[in-house]
Amino acid sequence: MDNELVKIEQEVNSLIAKITQLKQEIGKIIIGQEETVEQLLITFLAGGHALLEGVPGLAKTLMIRTLAQAIDLKFKRIQFTPDLMPSDIIGTEILEEDQTTGKKFFEFNKGPIFSNIILADEINRTPPKTQAALLEAMQEFEVTYSGKTYSLDKPFFILATQNPIEQSGTFPLPEAQQDRFLLYIRIGYPTETDETAILKATTSSKKAKVNSVISGEEIIRLQELVREVPISDDLIAKVSKLIRATRPETTTDDYVKQWVSWGAGPRAGQAMILTAKARALAQGRLSVTPADLKFVAFPVLRHRVIVNFKAEAAHINTDRVTQKLVDTIL
Repeated sequence: MDNELVKIEQEVNSLIAKITQLKQEIGKIIIGQEETVEQLLITFLAGGHALLEGVPGLAKTLMIRTLAQAIDLKFKRIQFTPDLMPSDIIGTEILEEDQTTGKKFFEFNKGPIFSNIILADEINRTPPKTQAALLEAMQEFEVTYSGKTYSLDKPFFILATQNPIEQSGTFPLPEAQQDRFLLYIRIGYPTETDETAILKATTSSKKAKVNSVISGEEIIRLQELVREVPISDDLIAKVSKLIRATRPETTTDDYVKQWVSWGAGPRAGQAMILTAKARALAQGRLSVTPADLKFVAFPVLRHRVIVNFKAEAAHINTDRVTQKLVDTIL
C-alpha cells in the first residue's frame, strides 16, 4: 500500500512539474500576459472552454497556437464570418464511388471541429445558427450529423474570441450560450516594459522554438487529478453563499438588488470550485485556498451575472459586483 502511495505521489509531482515546463514554453513566445495564460491553463486542466475578449493585436491567436504546440495536439483555427455555415465547422457528406463495385455512397467528411484545440476566432461575427453548431460539441464532446453521432478526440478545448470594440455586423452570443464557457477571460494591453520587450522580440530575425513538453494523455490524467483535489466544506459553503448572493431575489446585499438584473445559476458554483481546484494543482498545491476562489471568481461570474440598464448607464459592470461580494463573503 505504501508503495502504491509513493507511485501516485511521484506521478502527481511529475505531472505538476510538466505544467511548470508548459508555462515556460509558452513564455518563450508570449511576453507578459501571465494572468491570461494562467486562466487558459486553468480552463484546459478543468476540461472546459474559454471565451476570450480583447482588441486586435494582443496575440490571442498566437497564444492558443503556442499552447497547442507545447502540448503536441491537433490545432485548428476557424475564422467566423457572416456567411459561415454549420457544415463548415462540423463537416458534410460527400458522394463517393466504390472503385471495385461501382456503387455510390455518402461518406462523412469531418470538419475542423474534429481537432483537440479549436480557436473560434471572432465568434460573434457569425449568425446564431452557426454559433449553435458548437453547443453540442462543447457540452457533449460529440457531433451528430444525418442521425449518426461522432465522438470528438480528447482532450478537447474550444477558445472563442470576440472583439469588444466593434458591434457593427456582429451577433452577440446569447447569455445561455455564454454559460457554456467555463471562463470569460478579458485580455488587456501589455505593460510598458512588456510592450518594449514584445517590439524587440517580434521585429528581429530570431525566432524562439516551442518544444512539446506534455502529451494529450498526460493532460487527460491531469484533468482527472483536478477533480480529486480536496476542498473544505467551509469553502464550498462560501461558494454557495457567494453564488446565491448574486441573485436579486435571494440576496441580502442591497448593492446586488440595486444593480443586478439576473444572478448566476448553479453551474457558476460548479465552475468556481472546479477551476479553483485546477489553479491549486497548477501551482503545485493539493488543496484549495480562499485565494484560488478569489482568483477564479471574476472570469467565472463575468458572463453569468447580468447587470441592469441602470448599472450600465452608471458604468457599473459585473466585475465591480463580483469584487463587492468577494470582499464581503470570501
